[in-house]
Amino acid sequence: MLILSRKVNESIVIDGRIIVKVVRVDGEVVKIGIAAPTDIPIHRQEVYEEIQKNNLEALTPGRAVVSALPKLARCAPAAPRPKTAPETKPTQS
Repeated sequence: MLILSRKVNESIVIDGRIIVKVVRVDGEVVKIGIAAPTDIPIHRQEVYEEIQKNNLEALTPGRAVVSALPKLARCAPAAPRPKTAPETKPTQS
């Protein structure tokens, strides 16, 4: 692991495409900003690990599929809105 020291508003560059900048330090919390191409996913480590776990579970054969989302009730379609006449500007005589 490479360990670097940076001050607020200082950055590091990774692979010429990713910039990590120290934005603020509040006690033991460091706020960082990351500028990277949109095709590079960026996650907090705990989120990344959860994604990996879920992906692994999805590949496991024979697991029960349970929907985590509630089913939505069907609603009657909304009535069409009445059309209003366009406003006209007064003409000068």
